[in-house]
Amino acid sequence: MYKVFKFGGASIKDVESIKNVGDILLSYDAEKLVVVFSAMGKVTNMLEKVVESYVTKSNDSIEKLQDVKDFHDNILSQLFDEKHAIYDEVNNLFVEIEWILEDDPNQEYAYDYDQIVSIGEFLSTKIMSAYLHQIGFANKWLDARDLIRTDNAYRNAKVDWKTTVSFVNNQIKEKHSVTQGFIGCTSENFTSTLGREGSDFSAAILAFALNADEVVIWKDVPGMMNADPKYYSDATLLDKISFDEAIELAYFGAKVIHPKTIQPLKQKGIPLYIKSFVRPRESGSKISEGIATSPKIPSYIVKENQILISISDTSLSFIVETHMSKIFSLLSKHSVRVNMMQNSAVSFSICVDNDAHKVPRLLEDLKNDFEVFFNDSLRLYTIRHYTSESVQSLVKNKDVILEQKSRNTLQIVAK
Repeated sequence: MYKVFKFGGASIKDVESIKNVGDILLSYDAEKLVVVFSAMGKVTNMLEKVVESYVTKSNDSIEKLQDVKDFHDNILSQLFDEKHAIYDEVNNLFVEIEWILEDDPNQEYAYDYDQIVSIGEFLSTKIMSAYLHQIGFANKWLDARDLIRTDNAYRNAKVDWKTTVSFVNNQIKEKHSVTQGFIGCTSENFTSTLGREGSDFSAAILAFALNADEVVIWKDVPGMMNADPKYYSDATLLDKISFDEAIELAYFGAKVIHPKTIQPLKQKGIPLYIKSFVRPRESGSKISEGIATSPKIPSYIVKENQILISISDTSLSFIVETHMSKIFSLLSKHSVRVNMMQNSAVSFSICVDNDAHKVPRLLEDLKNDFEVFFNDSLRLYTIRHYTSESVQSLVKNKDVILEQKSRNTLQIVAK
């Protein structure tokens, strides 16, 4: 049976990192592996700037694309002889983007985003597949668009599971395969993406379809921590985590796992390991069914760049079901996910990611029917399994705007 490995951008950000991943994979050469790669380093961010320039007609999209080319050319020159076929393959991918940039933008930003940003994963997997061949790790490069079928909800596409399972089992036959995370394809043969950080989800989709033995997500951290070390210097490794707890942590924004990753693995009982590509021999964290989370300590999650939107009826009447239905219809229309919500008699407040493209349009539509007030540049803090001490420590020296508490979870919105 197969194992599915996923390596993110940080694991292949430069030549030394790429060589390290090669060493890791060679140590698993005897295993049947499907290896999923994200775009290299910060390439996704760089391509997002290309998209932004293109759709706003800023006239510097080609210049920004050149930055992406230079990054990859530097990698290629250190890994391959100048006559290697990989140079043509990489150049052809950049030509695809240039063709897009020569036309006018599509009316739908999300469509243009997916067609351009997805090239980052094709670049990384072409380079990684060629490099792995070069060091003796035989593999077959596969196009994820031939594996994962989705609808046309660009930037956050939903998987057609029945078709995807059939495609995966028809395509994946080799001992070692290399493919892209983050990417799918619509029935009209347009590239779609599964949401930011969706490469984890890609690994879970492939594991589900193959009934894989396990999934390993290789990170630059020792495993799943009870907090982001960027905010908490005393963050502690969670050795074992139940599927249900992992789903909760991912839902509230734990960055180690993509929120949609856990469900297909839980359904098939496929264990997920979070391991460090820096220290690959360490055991990391195991997420599985039927295990208790260990150690039992509070877990902290911080979400930056939040906006708190408070909505009330223009006549100051009670907020009732008809109002809620309208609000949620608009949230769905603009693909805005609610991170926290709270209602009073005359207002309904939601905390969401302050997406520069989605939120202004949402606010505009809400203002057609409601009084709308908002606070931006906020943080959303979540504590799972909070204690009185952890709460006191969290709120200290913070301007708390909104607080919500249940049996196991505390959330606050603060400056």
